[in-house]
Amino acid sequence: MTVVAHPSLLRELVERCETLRRHAASDASPEVARRLEDAAYTLCVVTGTRQLDTALSVARRQLADAMARQQPFRR
Repeated sequence: MTVVAHPSLLRELVERCETLRRHAASDASPEVARRLEDAAYTLCVVTGTRQLDTALSVARRQLADAMARQQPFRR
């Protein structure tokens, strides 16, 4: 059995990692680097991966799968 994080958690972590990556590109402060490392670690743990790029890819795939499983609104 594979454990998959709740889509809202995945979405929040993906957004956090992407935002911190952008900040790290322009602000090489130790605080931004630490926050990115923490967010990347958490995303890697919940996706069962070891590298941020892989974790982002897995998380996006899991989010797409979750969206595909949702029933469309019907009247």
